[in-house]
Amino acid sequence: MNARRDLLAELPALSQIATPDTDAGAYIPVHPGAAAVYEGTRESFLDQWGNAIFLAPMIAGGLASVLAAAWKFLRPVETPSREEALDTLYALGRRIRAAGRESELEEIEREIDQVLRTQRDQPVADDKAERAVTAVNVAAHRLENLIHDRRIHLASRQPGQAESQIEGRAES
Repeated sequence: MNARRDLLAELPALSQIATPDTDAGAYIPVHPGAAAVYEGTRESFLDQWGNAIFLAPMIAGGLASVLAAAWKFLRPVETPSREEALDTLYALGRRIRAAGRESELEEIEREIDQVLRTQRDQPVADDKAERAVTAVNVAAHRLENLIHDRRIHLASRQPGQAESQIEGRAES
């Protein structure tokens, strides 16, 4: 329709062409796409699809975050390697030396038992793994000796309880 004005001088028959009737009650209805062009209400690509283009990655990213968080909590618990178990046991030595109460020592003993229990379930395939098992057991034995010595030290600081604690350990 815009080019019609420019071509009227060369082609006078074009003056017979008029803009179609875009009313809803027209005798010959205009295609909705053509009506949008004639009325100037045609939407651009981004007007039509902009929400989907911008919201789809945001929704996908949110779902990926939720799935990653769920995967973290739903996957099976990985048992620590023997090197990690040794590091855990070596770190307990400092806690034993700093323990000020019997209850702290009992908590440390439970942690040692847990480490040994998880290591027992791992297979021993070669000599290297067997040496690692031995190292874990030696470290655990050393920690048990430290706990025993710390208990004696704590009992010596509190007179009258030393004998009862030593007797209680001998009975168990």
